[in-house]
Amino acid sequence: MDKSQAPAGFGMSSFPASVPPGLEYLTQIDQVLIHQKIELLEAFIGFETSNRYEVKNSLGQIVFNATEQSDCCVRNCCGPNRRFELTIRDLLDQEVIHLIKPFRCTSCCCPCFQQEMEVQAPQGNTLGYVIQDWHPFLPKFSILGPSKEPLLRIMGPVCTIACCSDVSFQILGKDEQQIGSITKQWSGCLKEALLDTDNFGVQFPLDLDVKMKAVLVGACFLIDFMFFEKVGKSGQRCSVFF
Repeated sequence: MDKSQAPAGFGMSSFPASVPPGLEYLTQIDQVLIHQKIELLEAFIGFETSNRYEVKNSLGQIVFNATEQSDCCVRNCCGPNRRFELTIRDLLDQEVIHLIKPFRCTSCCCPCFQQEMEVQAPQGNTLGYVIQDWHPFLPKFSILGPSKEPLLRIMGPVCTIACCSDVSFQILGKDEQQIGSITKQWSGCLKEALLDTDNFGVQFPLDLDVKMKAVLVGACFLIDFMFFEKVGKSGQRCSVFF
């Protein structure tokens, strides 16, 4: 896409060298909207295909595109527990964020092998990690820095299955005060029942370190796979824990 069609501020270069290339736009915003694209093959025959997403600003303008990279057999046999990598590219088709999720088979009864996501920008340079914290009934995550130092936390509701309402995960600072949220937005009865296409809103402080903004975007994708990914031909969604 031509730069003249990009959102205001896209592609600007007058930013500190500490801002990873391609993430300059995130320094100017306090929220992003993430929309999963409709996959017709999934909708008609239940065959799990690679997930694709659009990342938009509050005006609905596309700022990034995200594509899952995973093996076909793994997608259909391992479901949301699967290992995958997810590439986030800007409007010039340049990779700006790279997400890596290893295979994890977890249970609410076992604290081992919790789900996690590594966030890199550019690829090979780790910005941080999203690590699931074990809890018997509450979805909890730690947002860690590149040396795995704790920085933020995410806490979700007891039940992530809600009818006709949004599902919100709170982003908490070190003082346990809410500073933002990751919200699964209700799409309507028909879409929720038939299609594996989720909509999310991620809100964070405008002055938050841009690297942590990128990690929180990664956390949104992990939450989508863990709690809102349809499983197999039945179309049933994941519950709080697998």
